Amino acid sequence: MGVKVHVLSEQASLFNTLLSEVRDREVQRDRMRFRRNLERAGEIFAYEISRQLEYRELGVETPLGQARGFTLAEQPVVASILRAGLPLHQGLLNYFDHADNAFISAYRKHEGDSDDFEVEVEYLSSPSVEGRTVILCDPMLATGTSMILSYKALLSHGAPAHTHVVALVASRQGVDHALRHFPDNATLWLGVVDEELNARAYIVPGLGDAGDLAFGVKSD
Repeated sequence: MGVKVHVLSEQASLFNTLLSEVRDREVQRDRMRFRRNLERAGEIFAYEISRQLEYRELGVETPLGQARGFTLAEQPVVASILRAGLPLHQGLLNYFDHADNAFISAYRKHEGDSDDFEVEVEYLSSPSVEGRTVILCDPMLATGTSMILSYKALLSHGAPAHTHVVALVASRQGVDHALRHFPDNATLWLGVVDEELNARAYIVPGLGDAGDLAFGVKSD
């Protein structure tokens, strides 16, 4: 059956307007606006993912009687890759407001001034994900290495029933890498797929460094 892929920008919607703002270097100068746009994107992804989940029926007492209602059969685990994933995570959490949460620290480790790097996972805080639905998010899916290593780190806390992977901007190379390494019980939710990955493994045209734009430039 294979990993399913959904690219939101392929259909006309307000999501495309949001994506244009997130990419716009002039709008990006407003750091608070950039974080809020990532959060709004997370909310849209959350709604789309919610259509794939299971629900149970319940009765709701209104002031005039009883209505038929529905609630999630089980709450998901929302996981994000620090630090850039935090605003996207908050957007997902705005909709999955009773979800459990996981956080993974994954970063590019460069040797000297070289463009070559290895991705290291330093920290993981997670509940058990055994048999759970996991939503793993990071704004960028460049090479795909950070996402795969973060997923593998989560496996130390159990085997998810299904993993929804969320990225606002992906490269074609990153998508191909994800498709090769994620199991069949995974779904990719992408905002847009750009064709180019440059020599420094940055997505082109992409949107820049999401972590720096959201929280400020970090020192080496």
